[in-house]
Amino acid sequence: MAACRLCLMTAHEFAVNFAEAETLGYLGADWIEAHCSVPDGFDKGRPFIPSDWQLQIILNHYRVKRSAKWNPDRILLAPAFTYRRSQVVAPQKTGKGPLAAALTALEAAGPIVFGGWAEGGEVYDCRDHGCGCGFIYEYEPGDAMGIPRNTSLIQLVATSEEQVDNVYRPLQAMIRSGPLDAFMKTGEQFVRLPNDGKIEAVTSSAQSRLGNPINFANFDETGIYTVQNKMVRVAETMRRGLAGMGGRSIEWTNPWDPAENSTAQRTYESRSLDIYKFYRKPSTELSYKNARERRRIHAYVYKGSPWVDLDAIEAEAAELMETDPAQAERFYGNRIVHGMGSWLKDGLWDAAYAAEDLASKPA
Repeated sequence: MAACRLCLMTAHEFAVNFAEAETLGYLGADWIEAHCSVPDGFDKGRPFIPSDWQLQIILNHYRVKRSAKWNPDRILLAPAFTYRRSQVVAPQKTGKGPLAAALTALEAAGPIVFGGWAEGGEVYDCRDHGCGCGFIYEYEPGDAMGIPRNTSLIQLVATSEEQVDNVYRPLQAMIRSGPLDAFMKTGEQFVRLPNDGKIEAVTSSAQSRLGNPINFANFDETGIYTVQNKMVRVAETMRRGLAGMGGRSIEWTNPWDPAENSTAQRTYESRSLDIYKFYRKPSTELSYKNARERRRIHAYVYKGSPWVDLDAIEAEAAELMETDPAQAERFYGNRIVHGMGSWLKDGLWDAAYAAEDLASKPA
């Protein structure tokens, strides 16, 4: 199967602001299309083709440092990439779960380890890595090249088994309905991978798995990871483990209640430059209480998710506004909102940090 990188570059040229060669994302997106299918709905079974915003996340998460050097005797893992981890903040039902599942499959068996820079004529051929699907990707001179891990150890993290199913269920469907089924064995609790690899779930009730060596983690709904439910400690412990293995991670979440000091909030407020943050904020000039302006907010935050029925979203949001307007605005309006319903003004934290920096400088 020939790669369709040219189509992706033409349709999504706005998605990144760095040289196209400096990412494994195009290779990864094509690999996903060849190996993963839409897990449910009327398009079930069709190739999973990342939409605009999904591709933007893939391209940035797999952005490679131009300074990365290839050494087959000392392969660069996380330090080869611009971003050590990523955070995706998006509204309810926008498609975070299926994308997280597709990226988990990519991390499990796809070319996500930096394999040097192409000089011209090189290809990625699935047959060289035990997959007979026929996928071939042709590199252009100067492209970052990718190779699979020898052994992938992956954990899907959530507060409960029901929550982890947001990723695990579509992952199972993708594996069982495509070429990955030939070398991945799915069960109710974990997926067996080649070379003694594994994908397993970790929840607040299964913390005995903490400390296991892993090289990728999906953290689902980090907006509800709090000190009280012990999930902040879980996330921090797992990230330490990832660091020791040269691994990376992605957080997925709806906007959070800033009164809870969640993992999502801590990530978003971090000043670390090696965290990629995808958060499509609606204009602060639009009021979520106004039905007409609320529709404009929904059209913006759900752009690139054509599977979402905006009329259905509006109906649910309008009803929820009667009893819990803050929850409606967080889940559907994609805004960081306090529990009492007043949303956190855009730029407030940046302004606070700027004032702090000025106070620390000598007069």
